[in-house]
Amino acid sequence: MTLHELLKNLPDSETHGNMDVCINSLTCDSRAAQPGALFFALRGSQADGHSYINKAVEAGATAVILEDAAFAPAGLPWVRVTDGRAAMGSIAAHFNGDPTATKPLIGITGTNGKTTTTYLIEAILAAAGQPAAVLGTISYRFGTKCIGASHTTPESTELQSAFRELSDAGAGAFVMEVSSHALEQKRVDGCHFDVGIFSNLTRDHLDYHGDMEQYLAAKIRLFSELLKPDDVKTNRMAAVNMDDPYGVRVKAAASCPVITFGMGSDWDVRPEEVHLSVRGISGVMHTPKGEFPFASALLGRFNLSNILAAVAAGVALGLPLTAIKAGIEGHNTVPGRMEKVENHHGITCLVDYAHTGDALENVLATVKEIATSRIITVFGCGGDRDNGKRPIMGNIAASMSDLAVVTSDNPRTEDPLVILKQIRAGITPLSLREYRPDELTESFEEKGFTLLENRHEAIRLAIRLAHPGDIVLLAGKGHEDYQIIGTMKQHFDDREEAAAAFTEKIV
Repeated sequence: MTLHELLKNLPDSETHGNMDVCINSLTCDSRAAQPGALFFALRGSQADGHSYINKAVEAGATAVILEDAAFAPAGLPWVRVTDGRAAMGSIAAHFNGDPTATKPLIGITGTNGKTTTTYLIEAILAAAGQPAAVLGTISYRFGTKCIGASHTTPESTELQSAFRELSDAGAGAFVMEVSSHALEQKRVDGCHFDVGIFSNLTRDHLDYHGDMEQYLAAKIRLFSELLKPDDVKTNRMAAVNMDDPYGVRVKAAASCPVITFGMGSDWDVRPEEVHLSVRGISGVMHTPKGEFPFASALLGRFNLSNILAAVAAGVALGLPLTAIKAGIEGHNTVPGRMEKVENHHGITCLVDYAHTGDALENVLATVKEIATSRIITVFGCGGDRDNGKRPIMGNIAASMSDLAVVTSDNPRTEDPLVILKQIRAGITPLSLREYRPDELTESFEEKGFTLLENRHEAIRLAIRLAHPGDIVLLAGKGHEDYQIIGTMKQHFDDREEAAAAFTEKIV
């Protein structure tokens, strides 16, 4: 494909040199440039891609997209644009044949619940005869095709290439998690959304966004800009969680019709006659298209909200209620989301990705609803991330558990003991007993907490202390099969660690 052809949908660009050069790859990483590559010089928070133009050219780049003409390469075609990231999204989509232009694309944004909701929508679409690819935190996958996920939402060049690959594998629709970073950095520009879902907004990523208003603004962009009806897709819709305090503002900002969901009687999609138990959730689902009884194996009220989001998406897509019901009832579990670790000790061990205060509170509220004995929670907070949520999560875990074992998550380049100290600051006001790890040999008598930096040891401590009927919650890492300490990424899986600990446990 020639550079001229790639630019046909790109307005307000200033071209220089031979626009008929052939482009066979796209990149914004000078290290990945090769002969025939189109290099995008992007301005980032850590580095300016304009400074790497010469390296990309030396590696064989054929042409350059840039914002600042002062960095234009001599003797090479280049294009000046006002917004390099938006241009990259548009060009990447066109380069890959615009795979989302002709197939349904459902995007889910929010702090919590995105992954579970994608799985539920995938099941609904399958029941409706539309096999869907899922792009999210865990992977980008369709059937037996699986592409490793570098980010929840990757750069537009990688994202559009994944759409193309999954479409060629037979995907009839796409369901994707849309992160706030991706929206602000315009990684999803070039995507043609049919339905956008707002799940909720709670404190997270403030190390990047600065405050909740900026965080919200990033999320709103999906609804205000990327869901505007256009010549490609005219019948776009938004599904908004009105139980969340920010739902009103998201709904008001939407540039397309909105279907509301939530527990309240005023919303378009809502549950009635709800029953929660250790076996799951049941009730009657009310929608603008009619009602149906449902039963799900998922646990807790926060998963009921995820179910409502998926039902709203199904209604927005015009799918039959029979398919929506079948999808909800046929889906049983999501990797690392309230995932059980089987054992022969009569202990319920759950692994969950909850890594924000709101998510942890929701999970523990669910656990408390089904608990018949003690709750032991193992959790930590990631390093080089928002440190303001650390005391909040400490307070939640300690107040809602019988024993909170504070440990490392992914400390990254921070001192793990400093992170633990910041978590502890939120627990201290509760006046609970603080145990030394060596005090906890067989059991514990009083409600309290302990600090144990090594996560391997922390999981073993929790399982050693658990009695039949107890619930052990391993929170924060979920599906992740690694731990990042310093700059090193090493294998670590909470599920594997728990299973091993149960084999070592003395009855």
